[in-house]
Amino acid sequence: MDFDVQNHARLRALRSDGHVRSGPFLVRYARDWPSPFANYAIPDDGAAPTAGQVGDLVSTFRALDRVPRLEYLPTCAPRVEPALLAAGFTAENRAAIMACSAESLSTPAATPGVTVTEPTDDAGLLAAARVQHTGYGQPGEPTTGETAWLRDTMEGGGVVALARVGDGTAVGVGACSPPLEGLSELAGLAVAAGFRRRGVAAVLSAHLTAAILERGCRTVWLEPGEPGIERIYGRIGYRTVGEKLNISLR
Repeated sequence: MDFDVQNHARLRALRSDGHVRSGPFLVRYARDWPSPFANYAIPDDGAAPTAGQVGDLVSTFRALDRVPRLEYLPTCAPRVEPALLAAGFTAENRAAIMACSAESLSTPAATPGVTVTEPTDDAGLLAAARVQHTGYGQPGEPTTGETAWLRDTMEGGGVVALARVGDGTAVGVGACSPPLEGLSELAGLAVAAGFRRRGVAAVLSAHLTAAILERGCRTVWLEPGEPGIERIYGRIGYRTVGEKLNISLR
């Protein structure tokens, strides 16, 4: 399953508007969104980069005005991390990769006073982007790249879901990428500070997972955003299938 997840992430990068090769690495970059989480490289399976190739990768990121950064599953390219560490990279975190299928999905109880819908217009997408932006600790208004990511996800056949309370205030958001070879990634899940620990994340995740499975996907995978979040996904049927490394050069 780990190679399936890595291949899915690579295919998505290849189909994105911004990507470039650098030796045994595929660099994905967002033209209008400088966030490190939208700009990263993925090594080829089994890659064994030389010091020169790592140096070329760093230069590629610098030319794009982006932080040199990789997101990948170490089991698919075990010789990459030592080469990166030797070049001064530092591991940001190692996170579990979890996956869910229609057979394992479990629908949680509804959260009182919260409804989940899928936005259909620019106003809904902007509301979703604002929840994501503040949920991830960013100041000010979301960038055009953040709203474009949500729009592209929806228009490409993926799912964007928005949780609102009774007065219409958006309190949670998440998305599932368009299916590729039967896989989709659940990402960008964020819940407003005053509404956490109320089951909103579980309800949103279950809605997104069910919706994308109904659209022909066989497996949904995700990377929990922070330690301890695995239990939320575990309650709705996600199981750990591997580990992902986020590593960068600051």
